[in-house]
Amino acid sequence: MSKQDIPASPWWTPSVHEDRRPILLARNRIEARLRLYLADEDFVLVDPPGLQRSPGNETHLHAFGSTMIGNDGLGQAMYLHTSPEFTMKKLLAAGEQRIASLGHVWRNRERSALHHPEFTMLEWYRAGEPYDAIIADCLAILRLAAETTGAKVLRFRDREADPFAEAERLSVADAFMRYAGIDLFASMDADGATDGEKLAALMAAQGLDVPEDRSWSYLFSRILVEKVEPNLGTGRVTVLDRYPAAEAALARRAADDRRVSERFELYACGVELANGFGELTDPEEQRRRFTAEMAEKQRIYGEHYPLDEDFLAALNLMPEASGVALGFDRLVMLATGAPKIDAVLWAPVAE
Repeated sequence: MSKQDIPASPWWTPSVHEDRRPILLARNRIEARLRLYLADEDFVLVDPPGLQRSPGNETHLHAFGSTMIGNDGLGQAMYLHTSPEFTMKKLLAAGEQRIASLGHVWRNRERSALHHPEFTMLEWYRAGEPYDAIIADCLAILRLAAETTGAKVLRFRDREADPFAEAERLSVADAFMRYAGIDLFASMDADGATDGEKLAALMAAQGLDVPEDRSWSYLFSRILVEKVEPNLGTGRVTVLDRYPAAEAALARRAADDRRVSERFELYACGVELANGFGELTDPEEQRRRFTAEMAEKQRIYGEHYPLDEDFLAALNLMPEASGVALGFDRLVMLATGAPKIDAVLWAPVAE
């Protein structure tokens, strides 16, 4: 094939790259400032391997599979991780106190203006520190990104959020009532057990379409995505807090209410930026939750992933901790006003 026969690439065409380059350089500046912030906060940067025996055990996360061939020529199933979480918690068990990772992760079945199959995740943990400490980190990082680009507001398409204003903190139950008219607790018992038929009835009473799949988790996600998320982070940043325990497989339950857990998500301009937990450290409870998640994954998608037995064993040594994962590419998008995630990647994955 001659050079003239090579089809033009949207991103490596010189004129296209010239237009993209200011955003990409802004990305580098944000990363540099972020590394300084982590150093100032005494975080140790770690570099977890992407190749894992278990890529994560959440129902709706899909991994890229591979095969690792040993010196004996025999292969074993491996996966590219969807998050460095398991490895980082093993490092906490080993004795690290404040750790952070800025690296690539992979998620299959995800590509849109806000999703990319390979993306950059910032993940960090504070051992022995409260849940609120990582929320404060998140808000500081949003401000840092805006200051770096000179942005007065974060922007995604026609939505804006002021990262310098006091953030809104809103429980999931309050958000469901405010934006969907649904009393989420009416579909749960005092211990957090859920009832899909009750949630379906609440949806019908509000005139919402009720899908054929009546599992509580599926209905919860439908309401969250369609009715709640579009309203979050408008004008100012929203911390969506106190997730139902059934939707927080890696988080410890709230001390004052067993129906909810120490899980939050950070939103700006209707875009989810971060997902954080007060970390669960009970290995038997974690095993039960992972087993239930993989049973649901098998029911819905006809597949499941193995449990990371090393991770479950390490939980016996892991201290109380709080941790969070933040989508770095999305942060750059909002700080530069880019219209889609591909615009902030030096080289997008081929479609």
